[in-house]
Amino acid sequence: MKKIFSFFLKFEEKIFILALILFSLFINQYYGNRGVFPIDSFSHFDTGFRILLGEFPFKDFWVISGPFVDYLQAFFFYFFGVSWQSYILHASLVNVLIVVITFLVLRSFKLNIYLASIYSFSLAILAYPSSGTPFVDHHSTFLSLLGVYALIIGIKNKSKVSWILLPIFLVFAFLSKQVPASYVALSIIIILLFYTLINKEFYWIKYSFLSTFFIISIIFIIGKVQGINFLSFLNQYIFYPQTLGNDRYEYLKLDFKNVLIDFKYIYLSVAILFYLNIKRIFTVKNYLKENDFYFFLIIILLMISLIAHQLLTRNQIYIFFLIPILLAFSHIYIIKFSKLNNIVVTLMILLCLFSTYKYHYRFNHERKFHELNNVDFSFGIKGDKIDKKFLGLVWITPEYKNNVNKEITLIKDTKLYLAKDNRTKMVITNYSFFSALLNQKLFSPIRWFVENGVSHPLKDNKYFNHYESFIINKIKDNKIKVIYTIKPVPTSYLQELLGDNCIKTLQVNDILNSHSVLNCDKLN
Repeated sequence: MKKIFSFFLKFEEKIFILALILFSLFINQYYGNRGVFPIDSFSHFDTGFRILLGEFPFKDFWVISGPFVDYLQAFFFYFFGVSWQSYILHASLVNVLIVVITFLVLRSFKLNIYLASIYSFSLAILAYPSSGTPFVDHHSTFLSLLGVYALIIGIKNKSKVSWILLPIFLVFAFLSKQVPASYVALSIIIILLFYTLINKEFYWIKYSFLSTFFIISIIFIIGKVQGINFLSFLNQYIFYPQTLGNDRYEYLKLDFKNVLIDFKYIYLSVAILFYLNIKRIFTVKNYLKENDFYFFLIIILLMISLIAHQLLTRNQIYIFFLIPILLAFSHIYIIKFSKLNNIVVTLMILLCLFSTYKYHYRFNHERKFHELNNVDFSFGIKGDKIDKKFLGLVWITPEYKNNVNKEITLIKDTKLYLAKDNRTKMVITNYSFFSALLNQKLFSPIRWFVENGVSHPLKDNKYFNHYESFIINKIKDNKIKVIYTIKPVPTSYLQELLGDNCIKTLQVNDILNSHSVLNCDKLN
């Protein structure tokens, strides 16, 4: 009888996993096709394609985040073709991975299969669909979360594989974006030191050390083969971003709303978990040695790390996916350490369902993360009117939300104009897809353009000279004859870098400007 019950349980679990895979995949594919915010939505489209053309981050374009996302996108383009659907498939499969592993982790703690499924389906809705497209913050966060799961399973089961995977996830998270990966990694290091010293557990060190050495060695070898200068990596990815971080610390504003009110449902979700563990710390002898204490500490520090990241970056909030995870672990601890109160459990499930619907509607349906929450999607136009590679995309952007046809006409005119120009050209734009659409090297020196210095050093920054030399060398080495800028990239951007005597500017259409490269001292 036990064998029959076990068989049906395993079969039922496989059905739930299949359902989670399909749901996680299709919900992200659906919302990834719902409008675009060019600077964010296309941030890895051209750069992923450029890797296939033999152009690499740090060497051929200035990068302050996302090289791992670029390489992973190149992988998807290589195997699934260069299209919008293969682009968002990248994000969709990350959504699948996070959801399925979360479900398996919850089941490893013996959480009821139906409860684990409720929390996992909620996670599928709140995780990647808020962006829909590959995005550095999401990748960094979810790879960090995989590192957290590896740590939990490593401690729980003394799993060698988990200790091997832990540094790999954290390194890839860091190479997606420095933060929140650094915050999560620091919290993991603190927990591991505490865990190792208190419990005299040293077995994990050799596995994680060898794994760290291996993955870093592989990355160095790839960089060497591709001709990426290590100093360029340090300047672009380590040193320059620190100057941005310093500015954000200076202007950090903490108040009741942004610290407490904005994250109220996250705090509510962790309240029971926090209460039960604080109580056990004071009432259970040697609780600080028990695995359950470390699982609690890991989850709490993950939450703190991600909230700190949101406060410092001041971007749209995307970490509401923590709610089902925190509620799931709260549920596990209630079952283990408290009398099961049906009213409390019902309230927890209702909180999960309510917050999932609330943030799904705001960030997925209304597309708030990509600034599309005030857009009427009925005005959207099929993306394949621009190019067949955008088949399936409903094109509408915040800037042209009331005149979509005008934007599409301007993009098509720009695409045609660039295609007809056979000169060696450089294109600087936030519509970061022209290289892929034209199947050409367009030598853009940056991923996208942001006036406040997020994409590149400004003139008053100490790394501006490095950036200026980087641009000039790209122009000279590739024998660039003309540079195109597409609004909102201003003509003053090139004038500041090269000077008026090095370029001759011509306006082509409402968004496209042509800058012929002249003979001048700076470029000789």
